[in-house]
Amino acid sequence: MILAIDFDGTLCLDQYPGIGAPVPYAIDTMQTLAADGHYLIINTCREGDRLTEAVNWLLDNGIPFHRVNDNHPEATDKYGSNARKVFADLYIDDRNLGGLQSWLTIYEQISTKWKQQ
Repeated sequence: MILAIDFDGTLCLDQYPGIGAPVPYAIDTMQTLAADGHYLIINTCREGDRLTEAVNWLLDNGIPFHRVNDNHPEATDKYGSNARKVFADLYIDDRNLGGLQSWLTIYEQISTKWKQQ
């Protein structure tokens, strides 16, 4: 499953333009999602030096990801372009309706949905 995951307020506590501490269970859940075979795309508005800082933070904290603000190659092939909006099966973002659920709940819901496919 392709997952698009926001950075500020989702993986780390929102202290933009700084970077806050990891959101509880975000690191472990991201590692488990990667181990389960999910394709992880970091989907953030950060750019330039702030994006570099975010990528370094992800690497320093052992958070796996496959791409940043870029589509899975299969999506690019399927739709014939690399659209600015990242295609995903699910989007994880603190600004979704209802706010960010706990990472434990997120994992449970993804696991249930993934097994149904």
